[in-house]
Amino acid sequence: MAKLLPQPEVTEAERERGLRLLVIEAAFSGGTAALTTGVILTAFALHLGASNAMVGVLASAPFLAQLLQLPAIGMVERRRRRKQIAVVTSLIGRAMLAVMAVLAFFHGTGPLMVFLAAQLLLCGLGAIGACAWNAWMRDLAPEEQLGKVFAQRTVWLTAISLVLGLVAALALDWTAPGSMARNVVFASMFLAGCITGLISARVVAAMPEPLMPPAPGELRLLELLSQPLRDHNFKRLLVFVASWQFAINFATPFFTVFIVRQLHFNVSFVMVLSVVSQIANIAALRMWGTLSDRFANKSVLAVCAPTYILAIVGMIGASQLGDRDLVKIWLMLLHAIMGASIAGVTLTSTNIALKLSPKGSATAYVATNAMVTAVAAGTAPILGGLLADFFAAREFELVARWSSPNGVFSLPLLVTQWDFYFLIAGIIGLYAIHRLTLVEEHGEIERREMVGHVLDETRRTIRNISSVAGLRAATDLPGALLRDARLRLRLKRAQQAKTRRHMQA
Repeated sequence: MAKLLPQPEVTEAERERGLRLLVIEAAFSGGTAALTTGVILTAFALHLGASNAMVGVLASAPFLAQLLQLPAIGMVERRRRRKQIAVVTSLIGRAMLAVMAVLAFFHGTGPLMVFLAAQLLLCGLGAIGACAWNAWMRDLAPEEQLGKVFAQRTVWLTAISLVLGLVAALALDWTAPGSMARNVVFASMFLAGCITGLISARVVAAMPEPLMPPAPGELRLLELLSQPLRDHNFKRLLVFVASWQFAINFATPFFTVFIVRQLHFNVSFVMVLSVVSQIANIAALRMWGTLSDRFANKSVLAVCAPTYILAIVGMIGASQLGDRDLVKIWLMLLHAIMGASIAGVTLTSTNIALKLSPKGSATAYVATNAMVTAVAAGTAPILGGLLADFFAAREFELVARWSSPNGVFSLPLLVTQWDFYFLIAGIIGLYAIHRLTLVEEHGEIERREMVGHVLDETRRTIRNISSVAGLRAATDLPGALLRDARLRLRLKRAQQAKTRRHMQA
């Protein structure tokens, strides 16, 4: 336990080593997340016989558990040992994954209730640890390196998720639903997630923790939480966070249910879509990290957030297409777009909350941001699960007709069950984007200018990764033509001036 105590002074070498460990740790925590959350968690719940309402509750658990950050603030401020809190809660919480691994061999209401209880305990302890972790990272990572460090960390997280996602897709594809082999696959996933989670906690224990500044006096929790609410700019950010989290979590937790139950694809195809999203995420992360450091996080958000919302609305198209091959292509395209755009949203939304928090006393700001996220993101899937039967019994049809002497062309749009979720998420998402425009951040630029920088970064990336001279020449062709045209224009003007001088002479 002595190794978990904060240090009065952290040298530059120790800080750099800590930042390196921060990136390495992502490989292990990413392994835990890849094998026990997201698509895997939803698929496991369906494997145990969960209803739509249960899927919604399970999806809300990680968010509602964040409300425990409220008492966690008091714990952090009183104990002032952030590393110790983060490591201990991680060890106990991730031990619950071993319990979930055992549940893979049982079915029915009882195992589902135990599964839900284990998930709530895991998420609750994770929230307490996250409160200490976020405030710790705010003091460990220099502000000018936030974008770079967390982009590298997220690359590791995404890369591990990509590899393990492919393994999980193959394993699920080789086993039949409801079979003993499928039980063994799920049990292996959660057991492996437990092991990588414990290794992650060991790596975290080796990172240095700067000593927190002396407490100004007796802790008054309500007064501490009122600080972010008195900050008008941070309050605007909280309104954006609330509306954004509600919008995306109203629909995205049910992607797996939509694809498996309404479109009748296998869970393995859902894992393939997840892999496609992760590949796009990795490809875009470095660019978003560079742009967020060069400009403002809000400028990146102004491009990524609308793109992600449009992709969610685009999921409606999957139920309109009749050809299953076209549906697969459409879903892959949408998941690639969502993967690339959510990379920028995740990176910059975390950074902007940290950036707008005062250094040395960021605990209340970060925790308040997390609690707003918890309430919005936690209530959305519960409401979605409860409304599943309501929307299942309703549909909305809109038909566009074109009449001509050659006949009548009709283009019907039929919105059913999960399509309503995607449409509602789009409407709320538009409001969230409007609220983002009211947040002030130093260094922000216009959306059109940011799009230009995105295209420039994309073109530069293509040039850098190209080993074919022809491709490099092709990317340089517009500039070369422009330079050649300018040179000819200068020569022509010089010749005309020379002719005029001769005539005047």
